[in-house]
Amino acid sequence: MIRFENDYAEGAHPQILQKLVETNEEQSPGYGMDAHSEKARAYIKKAIAAEQADVHFLVGGTQTNTTVIASILRPHQGVIAATTGHIAVHETGAIEATGHKVLTLPSDDGKITAAQVKACYDAHWQDSTHEHMVQPGLVYISHPTENGTTYSKAELTALSKVCRDCELPLFLDGARLGYGLVAQDNDLSLADIAQLCDVFYIGGTKMGALFGEAVVIVNPAYQRDFRYMIKQRGGLLAKGRLLGLQFETLLENHLYLDIAQHAVEMAMLIQQAFINKGFALRYDSKTNQQFPILPNDLLKTLGEKYSFSVWESFDETHTVVRFCTSWATKKENVQRLIKDIERLA
Repeated sequence: MIRFENDYAEGAHPQILQKLVETNEEQSPGYGMDAHSEKARAYIKKAIAAEQADVHFLVGGTQTNTTVIASILRPHQGVIAATTGHIAVHETGAIEATGHKVLTLPSDDGKITAAQVKACYDAHWQDSTHEHMVQPGLVYISHPTENGTTYSKAELTALSKVCRDCELPLFLDGARLGYGLVAQDNDLSLADIAQLCDVFYIGGTKMGALFGEAVVIVNPAYQRDFRYMIKQRGGLLAKGRLLGLQFETLLENHLYLDIAQHAVEMAMLIQQAFINKGFALRYDSKTNQQFPILPNDLLKTLGEKYSFSVWESFDETHTVVRFCTSWATKKENVQRLIKDIERLA
């Protein structure tokens, strides 16, 4: 079975494993105060051109999202997100468990717009009974989105302006950020994201690390006491160097973007194979996630050799599925998949 259902099926990039072995018996301070974590922080601050930013390392995406969101919101506030947003769909109510509601906006492609955020904000404050309702207090987006789509610089700039006009912090989930940064249609840099967002994170778990996400708090208003929040939510890893070391390795010599480029190139080969065979795509994704619309009677045929995710029902006879590549996807496996796609009836 060749697996394409997610981008974290493999362990870690060999350079990370090598570095872990080489440094295994080093003694260092705990809780992310070690030299490797400091070096990783320096790499990130240089890449985003924001020396004043705070950088913290957490273990996983849900832990990161809940910690960031709970640290910013007041008890009576909620977070605005797309209906398809990860915090709204795939985190088992983790945000609600912190006492905060997810205020969802309709989205077909996974993105939300500046106009939608402004309308949501205005609708709340123009209602004479607004104090009886959850107050919008934060905007959550992801880049790429759950559907593999990305924000353009113009879209993110417009969203950022509305958020600042409305005094709504903007938080960008970057679990797959590397894949977005190397997408064919991407015009955003890390420095752009740091300039336009209050908080974002650089994903590691889905980007070649064993585990780990690097939270970047750009806005000084949200930096104070964040380590208290990490500790309270069980995220302050005693052996914090294991996180810092992984990001140090990923960010040295452009490894992070190089392995992302490989994954996207493999995904584009898969995309073109489906297009050449006449299958439509549900989303216009230029990242490592591809969403072909397949006849239901072909799912079993492909499923005999390949694992993939069933995404959603398209109609009575067709289903949207997801094929996902990673840093470790082998080209020969992609070529085998392409040949089998070509053989489909």
